[in-house]
Amino acid sequence: MPNIKSAKKRVKVIATKTARNKAIKTNLKTNMKKAEIACANGAEDREAAIRLAIKKVDQAAAKGILHKNTAARRKSALARKLNAANV
Repeated sequence: MPNIKSAKKRVKVIATKTARNKAIKTNLKTNMKKAEIACANGAEDREAAIRLAIKKVDQAAAKGILHKNTAARRKSALARKLNAANV
């Protein structure tokens, strides 16, 4: 445990940021899985599920949780799955 005041504050700040990042990552993963399952099963709402997953990817990239190239790759993969499901 840190003794210096600024180090104590950093521990608190890091814990807060870690909790925020974890919540966003968890939500992102959940929406990605739902979108993939919707495409695989040919669900009626697959387009809406993909759109929501892409939105979550963009939000994570905007907050710095995902790198912009990682976000682009994930969005591209979702689009490919949607196009394959529509054919």
